[in-house]
Amino acid sequence: MADRPGNEALADAYLQHLRVERNLSPRTVTAYASDLAGLCDWAAREQVHLLDADHRILRRYLAELDRARYSKRTIARRLAAVRGLYRYLVRRGMLSASPAAILSTPKVPKRLPAVAAESLIDSLLALPDRSSASGLRDAAILELLYASGIRVSELTGLSLGDIDLASATVRVMGKGARERIVPIHALAVDRVREYLRSGRPALDKGAADGALFLNRLGTRLSSGGVRRMLDRYLGELEHAVQMTPHDLRHSFATHLLEGGADLRTVQELLGHVALSTTQIYTHVSTRHLREVHKGAHPRA
Repeated sequence: MADRPGNEALADAYLQHLRVERNLSPRTVTAYASDLAGLCDWAAREQVHLLDADHRILRRYLAELDRARYSKRTIARRLAAVRGLYRYLVRRGMLSASPAAILSTPKVPKRLPAVAAESLIDSLLALPDRSSASGLRDAAILELLYASGIRVSELTGLSLGDIDLASATVRVMGKGARERIVPIHALAVDRVREYLRSGRPALDKGAADGALFLNRLGTRLSSGGVRRMLDRYLGELEHAVQMTPHDLRHSFATHLLEGGADLRTVQELLGHVALSTTQIYTHVSTRHLREVHKGAHPRA
């Protein structure tokens, strides 16, 4: 049919659905856009319209990715984007069934999350110079990330009204616009209070729009700004260490489990929808228990 939308138009409509109806983060939508652009480029070369593709044609696309030596993880991610697009087209009545539904996902080896030792985190959290406004901010950010396990995007999205020092809680807007309340410990409360009292007023230039954490220009601090800040402090440690804000989240979860927290509680704190997403931390915790057992048991 000549009046059918083109492949790019189909992908754009799906991306708009993700932005507006699913309310996914800009970063997630950008990742889907990149994966679907690869599909559309391939379809253009092969002269395939996505509404005409069956599972055999889509297998050819996956086979080309494999021949190009894309990793299994990348191929699995691209297939997830393809499946999402076709589910959307079925729901919109443009197809009766998804040709991607029967495709097998490449088996991807599970990567255990990186976990920092408690001593390393203690050293890191002690580094910011709290005699300066930026140091007060950095101390509050690092303490809050490790105290709450929130994502860096959730942290930079915080506004002044989201933190309640009296009840020691933070209101977080997570993935898919899911809101949760996360408790924080007394030291994190103290660091945030110090920042609000002496750090933020010095950084505020009247353009903050209620943001909790500000950059040197007085506007909302970005996720990239937090990563650069963390890298700067890691460079001050005695031994070279690679760590991301997400590694602090992993460490938060693992240290809680090692301290006796149950999996369901950690799931709620992390904002995971499925318990299976949280279960990867049980592997890390079990590895720790094995190491302790090996070092402590008289016959180990």
